[in-house]
Amino acid sequence: MTLRMVTNCGAGSTDDALGLAERAGEAGMAVLEGGGGAIEAVVEAIIVLEDDPRTNAGLGSRLRLDGSLQMDASLMDSDLNCGCVAGIEDVKNPIAVARKVMETPHIMLAGEGALSFAREQGFEYFDPKTEKSVERLEKIKKKLEEGDVPDWAGKWRDYRVGTVGAVAVDGEGKMASGNSTGGTSFMLPGRVGDTPIIGAGIYCGGHGAVSATGIGEDIVRQVMSLRVFDKMGEGMSAKEACEWGMTLFPHEIPVGVVAVSRSDSAAVSNRQMASWIGEI
Repeated sequence: MTLRMVTNCGAGSTDDALGLAERAGEAGMAVLEGGGGAIEAVVEAIIVLEDDPRTNAGLGSRLRLDGSLQMDASLMDSDLNCGCVAGIEDVKNPIAVARKVMETPHIMLAGEGALSFAREQGFEYFDPKTEKSVERLEKIKKKLEEGDVPDWAGKWRDYRVGTVGAVAVDGEGKMASGNSTGGTSFMLPGRVGDTPIIGAGIYCGGHGAVSATGIGEDIVRQVMSLRVFDKMGEGMSAKEACEWGMTLFPHEIPVGVVAVSRSDSAAVSNRQMASWIGEI
């Protein structure tokens, strides 16, 4: 069985992050080469992405309008096991907490409940806030004070970098998908996008593994990952299905998607998107 791994630094990420996407992919591929499963490979890859302040996930995630920092992450494997966290604060790697949720009878934990669970599982306090994220929030507040209010329906003028993600196929042919995010600009406290929603931000099953990035509200409306997955089930290659997924959105909506099947891999976006595709 060919080992496959795809990583991305988010829709809107530039070529400056290509090295990071590669480093994350190589971390995940090392797990696969060592005989590890797809889900663990995806977790390891996303941890690399969360630990780099250039991404909008984990360290350096975007701040809400009230100054809070709430993160989302999710995982799913081809046996339909899922684990998600929404609105979690004060942890270093939300994806690692989502992995622990997979071991419970639940699919998603949110807010204070997610944080309490993380502490019970040994995840220590960590403040992901950075000087850059604080500066970014101050700029956003200034725009609001000046009346430069964004069009919540989809203009997204200050959108930069979206959800990071990874997908993989292991030596037994099992697949996994995951993603992690700090949200987007002009977020109200409590906002949850597509990332922790199965079928929207990610989906994985017998046909393949899919992870989406971009404007979460629009991705949820289109149930993007599940629909791309379904196209793979109808016989499209991963690349064909991802390219079809782009047609669901007008160009002004930033969006991207990565996918793997047991026979191919793909990374497609209507914006720049630093990504890495590897197979052995």
